[in-house]
Amino acid sequence: MGIRSDVNLLGRTLGQVIREQEGEAFFDLVERTRALVREARAGEGDVELRAMIGGLSGAEAGRLARAFTWYFQLVNLAEEYERVRVLRAAGGVRSQSLEGALTELKAQGLEAAEVEALIERLDLGLTFTAHPTEMRRRTVRAHLVAVARAIPELESESLREEALERVAAHVEAMWTTPELRHLKPTVLDEVKGGLSYIPNIARALPSLQRDLQRAFRHVYGVESEAALPLSFSSWMGGDRDGNPFVTPQATQEALGLHRDRAREVLLGAITQAYADLSQETAGQTEVGDGKEPYRQELRALHDAVRDGVPVELLPRLEALHARLHADGQHRSADQLLMPLLTVARVFGQHLVSLDIREHSAQVGAAVAELLRAAGVEANYQDLPEHAKLDLLTGELRSRRPLWPAGEALPDALEAAIGPVREVRAAVQAVGPGAFGRYVISMAESVSDVLEPLLLAREVGFRVLPVPLFETLDDLRRAPQVVWELLSVPEYRAVLGDDVQEIMLGYSDSNKDAGFLAANWALHEAQRKISEVCRRAGVRWRFFHGRGTSIGRGGGPAGRAILGQPAGTIDAGLRITEQGEALADKYSHPMLARRNLEQALYGLLLAAARPPVDPPAAWLAAMDRAAGASAAAYRALVDNPAFLPFFEAVTPIHEIARLNIASRPVRRPGAPTLGNLRAIPWVMSWTQNRVNLPGWYGLREGLREIGLDAAREMYRDWPFFRAVLDNAQMSLAKSDPLIVGEYLRLGTDAHPTGTALLDAYADTVALVQDVVGAELMANEPRLKESIALRNPYIDPLHRIQAELLRRSRAEPGGLDEFEVPLLLSIQGIAAGVRNTG
Repeated sequence: MGIRSDVNLLGRTLGQVIREQEGEAFFDLVERTRALVREARAGEGDVELRAMIGGLSGAEAGRLARAFTWYFQLVNLAEEYERVRVLRAAGGVRSQSLEGALTELKAQGLEAAEVEALIERLDLGLTFTAHPTEMRRRTVRAHLVAVARAIPELESESLREEALERVAAHVEAMWTTPELRHLKPTVLDEVKGGLSYIPNIARALPSLQRDLQRAFRHVYGVESEAALPLSFSSWMGGDRDGNPFVTPQATQEALGLHRDRAREVLLGAITQAYADLSQETAGQTEVGDGKEPYRQELRALHDAVRDGVPVELLPRLEALHARLHADGQHRSADQLLMPLLTVARVFGQHLVSLDIREHSAQVGAAVAELLRAAGVEANYQDLPEHAKLDLLTGELRSRRPLWPAGEALPDALEAAIGPVREVRAAVQAVGPGAFGRYVISMAESVSDVLEPLLLAREVGFRVLPVPLFETLDDLRRAPQVVWELLSVPEYRAVLGDDVQEIMLGYSDSNKDAGFLAANWALHEAQRKISEVCRRAGVRWRFFHGRGTSIGRGGGPAGRAILGQPAGTIDAGLRITEQGEALADKYSHPMLARRNLEQALYGLLLAAARPPVDPPAAWLAAMDRAAGASAAAYRALVDNPAFLPFFEAVTPIHEIARLNIASRPVRRPGAPTLGNLRAIPWVMSWTQNRVNLPGWYGLREGLREIGLDAAREMYRDWPFFRAVLDNAQMSLAKSDPLIVGEYLRLGTDAHPTGTALLDAYADTVALVQDVVGAELMANEPRLKESIALRNPYIDPLHRIQAELLRRSRAEPGGLDEFEVPLLLSIQGIAAGVRNTG
């Protein structure tokens, strides 16, 4: 059995259900559509296909879209299991493994103790965020999980028949289950969805810890106590930026869920360790009704966790681990207790650390209200920056609360201060890990970073603020802002010996300046901020706000980490895990283990690089390339005809109707490109297969660099190689044949559309010249997957384009065709993947 067999079996099962539920005529329509699409893609014309789709009713189009959507849902399961199958069959040392990382570090001259010290100073923080790219309802995901569990049994002669019956039952149930949400998900729904992957991660962590210990034995011939440098955090329930539904109550509920799930994970691990560690040891004094000393300690920990009592969990487990070794129970310590110890190290009693995120303008408005109500300053927001700093630093020195104790806060202040009060309560209940950091979106100045300290002081709680630099201008100013921040004594007193985090936004910088210029601005911001922190004598960690699409910093995590500028990884990295990335990476324990392993591989190697700047000629070339690329991009999007073109040839308005997230698709204000959120912006271009955010402007940048220099940079510079490899993925998923269908939607689309298609063709040719191969030649599996999917995605694009044409032909048309249109959006997202 292999992926093709799995896909065929699942496809035939779906076909059988369609026949039974919809009749032979509809099944024939599905098959005929598929055949006509293949003919069109082979260049045999599409007159019959166009006429057939044009003659469908809205209901027929919706059912046809459902058929191809469900096919992709099943294909995605088969591809995920194929990755598991490959991992299980792999022998020897895997590429991008922990053992591979230690082997490379040893070859670079690092001793075992130096590698242990490197691991000790690092942390890979993965942050779950709720973004509208995981569109499947939880009910549907539950059916798909059941199908996924049955796929391995299809390989067994004795189990196959029963497994196929179960698969058919769930496919049958799914076919008549509404895919679309009737209501927007609540914040709590999003929290539950994100936390649903924790059990798979918890099962992967002990294996990964053993991989690390085994790597030290194999590479250095020593036993190591190094712990996985991993932590998990979440924005779900704490991300207030533009989301009015993240109230203090929502934050409280999210933190309660974290505690409940942590209790479940820990109790399961403690129970298993209790069952395994049944030894009596010589010389032990009998206590209670038996001599089992390890069980006695585990029972005490179990009861404390069960009852929600704060307990020194990790120190006691580490002491028990040492005790087992001292008693000569080495294998029991490292095999039977280590799973519990690893889970406790990573999750503790808090599970994930909740961040608070708020827009700088909202924080400033709350501080202004606080200062006005306290009679300190009536017009804080109108002050120049130096006056704001004088006021803020003076208040921070005083340490006095501004609001009278016991007096209720007005609604605006309660909305800002309430979440801080909730994380303070969680920290008191389960420890400091319950809260992460306070992230300030659109940070532009030092005062933006100091303001949250004033809000937190009102509830007697210390927060560590993280400035998030998002636009091109903000990234360019970021090094100076960080230097000024670290020069403020009152701020340094709050920071103390902690790590300074700086968050970098991929989404808005790309929407602001285009693909190449944004990547370069991020590179330079990291390089220069690292030097600032080094000079200031503080440790630092970058927090990368990556999405799943290339236009939002997506691509393989290992590649992205290895592409970081040398010398910029000090205390580790934080990375957002968004949307469908959670399902893609953590839907199975083996996939979770492999994705975490690859990310740690990249982190260890990247962190070991000394701070050496790239050659001056490369820096100069990239400066020129970024300038040329940004100019081309801005010339496109600043053209008055562009926004109408974008709205005509993409389903942006229809995406706004999807109940796929608790947060609106735009920030407040009149509809503009500027206040459109980056996720729907990227998703719109994915739907019509232009993928503009993942490559546009690269043509002008590469021409500025020149072919010979670009080839040298691609060969010898990890950053540049990562940029072009990511662009290859985006270009490979673009499709001029499909783009043409959407260009027909706009009467004035042809000049801009023709320019886009010309730019695409030129960019493909230039990239292939630089890398010396066809697109995706270095990733044959993905290249094959794209080729295999196209015949099944094409019908969804054709249906969507036709329905967009009809729905826009008359007022209120979207109401009539909303359901089939949204089904097509969901199906294309499932087929293309990496959509947000």
